[in-house]
Amino acid sequence: MAIVDVCGFSFAYPGDGADRDAAWVLRDVTLSVEEGSFCVLTGPTGCGKTTLLRSLKPELAPVGKRAGRVDVLGIPLVIDGGTADSMAPRDSAALIGYVMQDPDAQIVCDTVWHEIAFGLENIGMPQDAMRRRIAEVAHFLGIEPWMRANTETLSGGQKQLVNLAGVLALRPRLLLLDEPTAQLDPNARRLFLMALERVNRELGITVIMATHAPEDVERMATQRVEMGPIGEPGKRADVERALLTRWGGRRALLNGPQPVPAIETQEVFFRYERTAPWVLRGVDVRVRQGSVHAFVGGNGCGKSTLLKVLSGIAKPQRGRLDNALRASQAMLPQDPKTLFACDSVAEELDEWRQRCGYAKADEAKMLERFGLAAHAAQHPYDLSGGQQQKLAFAKLLLTGARLLLLDEPTKGLDAQACADAVRIVRGLADEGRTVALVTHDLDFAFACADEVSMLFDGEIACTQPTGDFFVENLVYRPNGESRLFGALL
Repeated sequence: MAIVDVCGFSFAYPGDGADRDAAWVLRDVTLSVEEGSFCVLTGPTGCGKTTLLRSLKPELAPVGKRAGRVDVLGIPLVIDGGTADSMAPRDSAALIGYVMQDPDAQIVCDTVWHEIAFGLENIGMPQDAMRRRIAEVAHFLGIEPWMRANTETLSGGQKQLVNLAGVLALRPRLLLLDEPTAQLDPNARRLFLMALERVNRELGITVIMATHAPEDVERMATQRVEMGPIGEPGKRADVERALLTRWGGRRALLNGPQPVPAIETQEVFFRYERTAPWVLRGVDVRVRQGSVHAFVGGNGCGKSTLLKVLSGIAKPQRGRLDNALRASQAMLPQDPKTLFACDSVAEELDEWRQRCGYAKADEAKMLERFGLAAHAAQHPYDLSGGQQQKLAFAKLLLTGARLLLLDEPTKGLDAQACADAVRIVRGLADEGRTVALVTHDLDFAFACADEVSMLFDGEIACTQPTGDFFVENLVYRPNGESRLFGALL
């Protein structure tokens, strides 16, 4: 039996408010997913994966023009382009689970326990049954140690696991996931996907998952739907040979006379509350001017917190921080929507023009450079996660800052967009600008970073030139081949 049946479905977001300017994101999509399947959606950034997933969840369905038919769980949601409204909100909440691309967009409560209980409370579940379900999913996902933790102190990857727990507690028949591993470190990603496989095979829950890395779930997927080309893999060895000259230049830079560092810390300690454990403990790090410095490590080790401290957003309780470029810096937060304050993509790029002194022509060039020209009139929140990431990055580049601090800059991007990000970041360093970035994308770090620091338990475990770091690391290694490498060659 098909649990999802989509026939000739098309969707367009409104442009500047006039239907004639609407751009079709989906055209004549036909899809049938049998109950118990593990279906993987692939395609380039902006191809409509998120829009399709949201259209299968009534309360998240986007506003716009529709055509065709959508049935979920045997219930029509869209008939001949019109919304059917035939699934009750309570049924949708309990039967269709959704894990968003942005973990923070789904978190609504102050503690992990209350977050998992939130959906159960909304459907009126008795306390005893609720406690049992919470205990079951917490044990299933191995998150018992966090149950009393404040959700604001969790890393992005930890928040995503909490979101999954809250959905599973409702025992849905259909689970929709939009790039759920985008903010997970390599080990957490494997554990998450193993848990997802058990959800599908042991619990019999149908899974539809959008991803830019279908190879990660190839073993467990029973169905793959390609919504556009995603490129061919390339070998790391070929990329390494292509970058050999540049690496030699980087090593010469690192071994030569050293300018005043862009950022330097000495014995920095930081915690979010006075009685809370230290998030950063005795951090010593130096970010060289004109270099790309990548910070890697497991979820919750303190990477995003360190970036906030380096930028001055968070003040260390102990130790010393020197930032020679503080007067000319810009930061890309983990949630790109934090930078959005306008009603259209074009207005977002124009927002800081008078303050930063760039021209209208520069905005037009950024729209073309990041493939957003066709979306200039669209609301930023109607963009895909990858497109939002591009928009936020473009907005930062227009500032002309000498120091850029980037938190997960490739989150939600396809291989080609990641390759473009590599070229942009390296171009900034070649101009003499400095980039400090946090990433779980080891292929990206391998291709663009000069130095890599690994955080563990709030401390810098090591800092090495990129080539040396990846040769000597047992776990944190780039893939032998990947689509990013293919896009770079």
